[in-house]
Amino acid sequence: MKVAKATSSRAASKTAKTVDPSGFLSDVKTLRARARKHIEEGALTDDYTLNVKAAIKILNDALATELVCTLRYRQHSFVAKGIHSEPIAQEFLVHSNEELGHADAIAKRIVQLGGAPEFNPDKLVSRSHAEYVTCDKLEDMIRENLVAERIAIESYREMVRYFAEHDPTTRAMLEGILAVEEQHADELSDLLER
Repeated sequence: MKVAKATSSRAASKTAKTVDPSGFLSDVKTLRARARKHIEEGALTDDYTLNVKAAIKILNDALATELVCTLRYRQHSFVAKGIHSEPIAQEFLVHSNEELGHADAIAKRIVQLGGAPEFNPDKLVSRSHAEYVTCDKLEDMIRENLVAERIAIESYREMVRYFAEHDPTTRAMLEGILAVEEQHADELSDLLER
């Protein structure tokens, strides 16, 4: 049995080495011609298979979510009070800055896809996945931010699945944001346990 596996493994290895890449790689002249023909479209190439308008809408909704979360965290960082408020207020400020970084990354990707990032304040709350909630008590602030992070985590997981192999650049960006949102949720959960 071991001999058969070794023989078939060697045969597969030889086959893999002799595969002709021309079956799946475009020739350089074709790539150059396509790039020159659609140069005004920037990063968006002919092989982008998603509905661009739908992708931009999804990203604009994610942008709204990040901006609302930025503002909520920032407001909480200023009004947090109580015996343990200072380190928690600082954590809120750090989270606010990280959410703003996410918003910037999403806005840049929207532009790369040929869209315009929507920063209109009148439309942010209605498009955001998370709510803008003000609180008086520190524990309530932590809870509201944790709820928002959990919503963001679920939303980003859905977006990662949507973009999947159709837009690996957007997917990778969203996976990076998702990792930070999970870290935020862990930190907020730890604060509630103190």
